[in-house]
Amino acid sequence: MKSVLWQGGWATRLRIMSGLILFIFAFFHFINIGLGLFHTDYLHGMQKGRHVITRNNIGSAILYLALLVHFGLALYSLAQRRTMRMPFSLGLQVVLGFVIPLQLISHLVHTRYAHAVFGVNDEMGYIIALMWPSYAIWTQSLLLLVVWVHSCIGLHMWLRLTTWWQRTLPYLIGLAVFIPSFALAGLLTEGRRIWADFADPFLRDQYIEHYNWPSPEAFQALMGVRQDTLLAFGLAVGATLLVFLVRKILRRRHSVRIKYVEGPEIVAEKGMTLLEISQANGIPHTALCGGKGRCTTCRVIVENGADQLPVPSEIEARSLAAVKAPEGARLACQIRPTEPITAFRMYNPGSGRNRAHASQGQERKLAVLFLDMRGFTALTTGQLPYDIVFLLNRFFDAIVPAITSDGGVVDKYMGDGLLAVFETADAASSARAGMKAAANVSRALQRFNEQLETEGSPLIRIGMGLHLGDLVLGEIGAVGTASRTIIGDAVNVASRLEAETKGLGVELLVSGDLLKAAGHESWQNDLRPFQLRGVTRPISALPIERASDLSPKIAA
Repeated sequence: MKSVLWQGGWATRLRIMSGLILFIFAFFHFINIGLGLFHTDYLHGMQKGRHVITRNNIGSAILYLALLVHFGLALYSLAQRRTMRMPFSLGLQVVLGFVIPLQLISHLVHTRYAHAVFGVNDEMGYIIALMWPSYAIWTQSLLLLVVWVHSCIGLHMWLRLTTWWQRTLPYLIGLAVFIPSFALAGLLTEGRRIWADFADPFLRDQYIEHYNWPSPEAFQALMGVRQDTLLAFGLAVGATLLVFLVRKILRRRHSVRIKYVEGPEIVAEKGMTLLEISQANGIPHTALCGGKGRCTTCRVIVENGADQLPVPSEIEARSLAAVKAPEGARLACQIRPTEPITAFRMYNPGSGRNRAHASQGQERKLAVLFLDMRGFTALTTGQLPYDIVFLLNRFFDAIVPAITSDGGVVDKYMGDGLLAVFETADAASSARAGMKAAANVSRALQRFNEQLETEGSPLIRIGMGLHLGDLVLGEIGAVGTASRTIIGDAVNVASRLEAETKGLGVELLVSGDLLKAAGHESWQNDLRPFQLRGVTRPISALPIERASDLSPKIAA
């Protein structure tokens, strides 16, 4: 599998590598500050150790090159954008990224530059004494938080799709809160100690001599360098925004006018699909498959200008034919207008409906488990309604934790059965979670039956169907009462597989599609074909007499 680190273009790779270098530096710098909570010797001892790496020629070159590259790529990315509209997390990261230099420049000038030019001993004690108790201590504390939040957002955006990151995220959040808190506590403790020492004239003179405290003339020179560097930073940001505006103006010269029925009229850049134009201009436009030409929910009726559009491609024509689209219908994700058009969005999420984003749905390939209790009618004949409800709740209390412990979510309860979905990072992990949950449900049922046997109650049997396929997850129902659920052929297949377990006398049927995704292709020879009602193609599945028997096979 291609490493996440090397996905994307050269700019993405450089941004990730430079960001990692700066993150590692910031992490150990914050830990260093936090040691002031314990003892000054620990604080200065770790700083000397860090300087062995960061203050030699190679370490300094790597660190400052990473800083320049990371900032330069941020400016480049901003200049290349087509629009300033972006997700909140990305927008926050960009804003924080441009706030950082405003305080970092002052920090670098009064530490590294002062050390190199004026021979200042820029130990942690000097830095803290220089800021304490003026407003600088608050601005530098804010810098610490801004750097950390910016770094954590970047790290999360990079690794959020990896399975190990999702598993360890709760612990990483705790660590992310601890690090800045630890650093600020160390800063506060050491600042109060040094300020108390500075109140003693004798100790203050010793500190000034030890740190080779800059003279007023040196401070004046440092302030001049700070102002010049801030000016250069402002000019760089201004030049970037100017490039962005110039590119936007030039693109408008090659633009096209789009009019939305029951919506705005905009001017957009040629070359973009109609769906991309909608998204870039903040116009609600449903697209469940993400613009792949599969779901057709982005389709529009082109009322004017249809004759100026190219004929539908094979993919678009097949999708439109599948939904029996009327004349003039096109997929917004497939057409690229070059002449003015008027379009009516057939699925407009903003047309007078107060819907959350989740109501638009999301397409995923996930494992679904359909479970049903066998002989429920015979089991409950003659019982009072209260006893029936009590039995069902005991049954679900016994088996549902086996599903939820492996990342499953019960989508709905249906009398004496349930439908569960395993919404993990990818199809493979979802398939494995489904198999593990089915085995755990079987073991949980065995323990529950042992308890029922001691009570003299009839034992419970179940049937389960486990399948992996394409699903649509979204809020379905009237406004204000919609609940999140799943729909798709995979649900029907899982239900039909569960029904087949009754005639076979087995506890579980696992589809071949799920076994393949889970990495158990060695069982393919044991699969049996099933022609399921309401399913167009034959489904191969593996009968399992006791689902708990899966556990040693899964482990192997």
